[in-house]
Amino acid sequence: MTLPTMQTTRLTLRPFELADAPVIKRLAGVPEVALTTQNIPYPYQEGVAEAWMAGHGAAWDEGSLLTLAVSEEEDGLVGAVSLRIDVTHRRGELGYWVGVPFWNRGFATEAAGALLQFGFGELGLNRIQARHMTRNPSSGRVTQKLGMSAEGIQRQHIVAHGKVEDIAMCAILRAEWGEGAAPYRRA
Repeated sequence: MTLPTMQTTRLTLRPFELADAPVIKRLAGVPEVALTTQNIPYPYQEGVAEAWMAGHGAAWDEGSLLTLAVSEEEDGLVGAVSLRIDVTHRRGELGYWVGVPFWNRGFATEAAGALLQFGFGELGLNRIQARHMTRNPSSGRVTQKLGMSAEGIQRQHIVAHGKVEDIAMCAILRAEWGEGAAPYRRA
């Protein structure tokens, strides 16, 4: 099954391409991005982006994860957005990162909003959640703008980059979504 491509007002959400690897390393591999996530390595070694991208198609084919590049016409690749899918329980978990040069432009909110709409509309999910480190309030603001409700703090829930971290849990239900903040169309 082919990964979908979506168009929002300002962004194209598309499958990653091999040519994106050096940009991923440059944008995601900086401490301001990598050290506020559980899954982005730091330091970011050669070959990591290629290995990460190699699994995207198979994960989508098995129905467990959709990962897309977030691209802007003028700037090109600005980040990534993902939706981990649990079909049995009709829920998803949203993830996203945006490179530092593109912060405070609403790209994460717009891209994540499109995936919420996709998850509720096309995948028939009932609940979509997102988690973020409590020391990353910018990520928390994205979830608030999407209409997610804070559900609590998981104290010392993970060890990321050698440091114990508290995790904030937020979620939104299909009945609460409406049509959301970032409508998209399939490209």
